[in-house]
Amino acid sequence: MAVLNVTPDSFSDGGLFFDPEVAIQQGLEMVEAGADLIDVGGESTRPGADPVSAEEEWRRVGRVIEGLARKIDVPVSVDTYKAEIAAKAIHVGASIVNDVTGLRDIRMIKSIARGGAGAVLMHMLGEPRTMQASPRYDDVVKEVRTFLEARARTAISEGVPTEAIAVDPGVGFGKTLEHNLELIRHLDAVASLGYPVVIGVSRKSFLGKLGAGPPGGRLIGSIAAATAAVAHGAHVVRAHDVAETVRAMRVADALVRGP
Repeated sequence: MAVLNVTPDSFSDGGLFFDPEVAIQQGLEMVEAGADLIDVGGESTRPGADPVSAEEEWRRVGRVIEGLARKIDVPVSVDTYKAEIAAKAIHVGASIVNDVTGLRDIRMIKSIARGGAGAVLMHMLGEPRTMQASPRYDDVVKEVRTFLEARARTAISEGVPTEAIAVDPGVGFGKTLEHNLELIRHLDAVASLGYPVVIGVSRKSFLGKLGAGPPGGRLIGSIAAATAAVAHGAHVVRAHDVAETVRAMRVADALVRGP
């Protein structure tokens, strides 16, 4: 899952693809590099990020999603927690909604069900502005798993097909370094829910705490974490560095599941 941030303030590539035409070209290059789907986001959800209005978010992503959907054969995903953005994105060609709030808004579930789209529901503690303010869990793996299971059941009860759902434990979203490592080590507990597991470790700050360097220099650390995640049950890997991650994950996938 190639990360295409159409934002001025994302943590590692904010502003690089803010122009719609530049973003579309980047998406085309990501597909050429081997991406299986493109995840377009118009609002930064980095720790401490301020929200943007639905109007501004759509101004950022609308042309990009529509342009890519017309030009590429792989699915386009919209990274949003706003039901109105999801509905518009599905209308112009997005086939997946990636919601960092785990479909907490019933209107989001209804938009996905009506549009016949897939859903990635993620666990996040709190909201981006405050999620890293001393996050606490009694058992992070159990609590994340329970949340994802409950949200998936709600989505299914509202008309989203079981086979259209994937889950994401939300590495870095309201978690300490230890929480993130624990989730990756025990990702099989999340995979046991029976839904495809999406993992986002690319360039995350926890890698920097482990000595992987600044955001733009965390490729090796990102691939190491993604490989561990695949070994423990991840099916989809979000990545900024597409070509390198594709090559690495082909090897990881063969080692785990066979060539």
